[in-house]
Amino acid sequence: MTQASFVFMKAKLATMAAGSGYGLVADGALAVADGRIRWVGAAADLPAQYASWPRVDLGGRLVTPALVDCHTHLVHGGSRAREFELRLEGATYQEIAAAGGGIVSTVKATRLASEDELVASALLRLDALLAEGAGTVEVKSGYGLDTQNEAKMLRAARRLAQARKVRIRTTFLGAHALPPEFAGRPDDYIDYLCTDALPAAQRAGLVDAVDAFCEGIAFSTAQVAKVFTAARELGLPVKLHAEQLSNLGGSALAASFGALSTDHLEYLDEAGIAAMAKAGTVAVLLPGAFYFLRETKYPPLEGLRAAGVAIALATDCNPGTSPLTSLLLTLNMACTLFRMTPVEALAGVTLNGAKALGLGHDLGSLEAGKLADLAVWDVQDPAELCYRMGLNPLHARYFEGEVV
Repeated sequence: MTQASFVFMKAKLATMAAGSGYGLVADGALAVADGRIRWVGAAADLPAQYASWPRVDLGGRLVTPALVDCHTHLVHGGSRAREFELRLEGATYQEIAAAGGGIVSTVKATRLASEDELVASALLRLDALLAEGAGTVEVKSGYGLDTQNEAKMLRAARRLAQARKVRIRTTFLGAHALPPEFAGRPDDYIDYLCTDALPAAQRAGLVDAVDAFCEGIAFSTAQVAKVFTAARELGLPVKLHAEQLSNLGGSALAASFGALSTDHLEYLDEAGIAAMAKAGTVAVLLPGAFYFLRETKYPPLEGLRAAGVAIALATDCNPGTSPLTSLLLTLNMACTLFRMTPVEALAGVTLNGAKALGLGHDLGSLEAGKLADLAVWDVQDPAELCYRMGLNPLHARYFEGEVV
C-alpha cells in the first residue's frame, strides 16, 4: 500500500514525544499525507477532515517511530573474524597487529575494494538493520584515511539510499587512525585532513558531519580541535568518539564546539557531563562495543540522567569492535548491561537518536508535521522490543508514508 494519504486505525501508539515517556495512546489513530504525519491522537478524537481518508486497520498493533541508528561504520572492506578467533585462541593484540591485523587490515581491505564492492557488502549489513525497523542510519568513513578513499567510502554510503528506502547521514571520520604513510607524523596527518581530504569531501557534497577519535591510541584533544575548527569553517557540525578507553576531556572539547553528540563515554567525568548538558550535546552509548570488548567500566548513566543529558543508543556496527547489525539486540544490551529502562532505551533509538544526527525536528517521534517514518510491530507492550532476544516482531516499516 502506497497511498498518498491514509489513516492508521486500531493502533497502539508509542509517540515518544519529548517528556512523555512512551507517550502511549491505547486506541490511537494516525493520519499521514504526502510523507508526513498530519494528525495523531485517540481514535475517538479523529477530526472530521480525516474521516473519509483510506484506513489501515492495524488490529491493535504497536506503532513507533522508525528506528534510528546514529553511529555506524557500515561501509568497509574485509572482515576481522579471523582476529576474533585468534584472540579467543590466546593471541595478544600486539601479536595480531604485528601480523598485519587490527584497523590496518581494514584500511588495506577498504582501499583495495571498489566502490561497487563496498556498496554490495554494506547492503548486507544495512538490510539487517532495515528488517528490524530502522529508517535512518548514520554511516562514517574512517577506513580510507586518504582523500581518494575517504571520498570513495562516503560515495558508497550515499549510494545506499539510492538502493534502499532509507535515510543515510554521512560522517567524515578521517581522524580515526593514523595511516601507515604518516607513521610517526600525526600532526602532519591532521594538517592533511584539514587542508585536503575534508575540504575535498565537503566540496563533493559528501559530508553531513565530521567525527574524530579522541584517545591515547588515536588523536589528542589539540589535534581534534584542529579538525573541528576546519569543520566549523566549512559549516559542518561535529561529533566525537570520546572517553571510551580513558578520559582525555574529549567530550568537554566537543561540547565547546556545539557537538551534536559524543559517543562511547565509559570514562566520562562530571566536567564532561556538565559541558554536554550546557551545550545540548547528546550522549550516544554503544553497548555492542562494550560487550564485544568485554569492558567492565560502565558509562556514567546516573550522572547523565541527573544532568538531563539526552541519551541515544546505536549499534556502532564495525568490523573490529562491534560487528553488530541489530538495533533490537542493542536495546536489550542497553537494558541488561547498562541498566537503562526500556523507555530510555527506546527513546535512545528514536527521539534521541534523531537528535544525535541533528534531525530531531523531522524524526524520532510521532507528532504532527514530522516525517512519516514508522515501524509497526506485532507486540502490545513497547517493553517487548527491549525484552526479547533473537525475535524480530516487525510487521511493517513505512518510509515517508510508503510501506516498504
